[in-house]
Amino acid sequence: MRLRTVLATVTASLAAATCLSAAGTANAVQSHTCSPSVSIDRFSDALDKTAYEGTFVGNFSALAVDRDGSLAAVSDRSALFGLDRETLAPRAVVPLADENGAALDSEGLVVDRDGTRLITSETEPSVRRYSRDGRILDRLPVPDALRVAPAGRAVSNGTFEGLTLLPGRRTLLASMEYALNGDSAGIVRFQTWQRTRTAGGPFALGRQYAYRADTGLGVPEVQATPDGRLLVLERGFTSGVGNTVRLYLADPRRATDTSGIEKLTGQDGVRLIKKTLLADIAACPSLGATAKQPQPNPLLDNIEGMAITGRTGDHLRVLLVSDDNQNAVQTTRFYSLRVRI
Repeated sequence: MRLRTVLATVTASLAAATCLSAAGTANAVQSHTCSPSVSIDRFSDALDKTAYEGTFVGNFSALAVDRDGSLAAVSDRSALFGLDRETLAPRAVVPLADENGAALDSEGLVVDRDGTRLITSETEPSVRRYSRDGRILDRLPVPDALRVAPAGRAVSNGTFEGLTLLPGRRTLLASMEYALNGDSAGIVRFQTWQRTRTAGGPFALGRQYAYRADTGLGVPEVQATPDGRLLVLERGFTSGVGNTVRLYLADPRRATDTSGIEKLTGQDGVRLIKKTLLADIAACPSLGATAKQPQPNPLLDNIEGMAITGRTGDHLRVLLVSDDNQNAVQTTRFYSLRVRI
């Protein structure tokens, strides 16, 4: 998918909203560099506070590239959207529910090779496989410790946020947002599942890893890179100050399997996932963006979703999206980045 084209072309109806940032275009001469590894091409507020077929367009918590190159986006209000790859405009919406018809707090999204959707809900937490039309096809096992207390040791609203398939598409990885009760503050568990057959086959529980988030931050999203490493978003919010959003490159390949360790408290011999800061998004140029509440950089909002949409040499094309929480002082905003790994 040509992301530059996606974010450069917006339909006339969406242009009335905010379209791609005109200020960003006008300020094209300014630097777009966020860090030595990351640059921002542009941003779009085109979908902010819009609706499609009676469904609010927003609350986005995850993005994925569909098999035809278009975008899939999940909201945490039980809706799965299809977005046009050229305009970002919604082209389809499917309601989501659990086995009893109850709403989900849907957070992570993977489009599998057969076109089915793997979607997390952080309520229990859970990972379910859905058909394109929203039918539940399967549900993956979840370790007891990762369940929300009192069933397990996870904190409410702090479970499965990110979801990604590693290269080869045989290993699925979900990231918890916050530490379990009993684990050291900031130590976040990443759970994997191993596919027992070829594409479309069931997943069995696999290895588990530990990742240390920065103080006060959680992990809203992970995406696997072509070489098996991970792009990891870390995010936090301080009232009166605004959001903190950082992008890390992490490597789980030599980390300790923590699935058999009841409580992670800094034990000797436990190798955490190594991480390297790629960029603090607050350091990106604002490109003329405006914020509806205090922010360290008006470009920032509650960034929660991420997808790798292409690669050129050692640069990845990465699309981020913010979750506006259907809140008047937050914005649904898409960000087009180039990331060197």
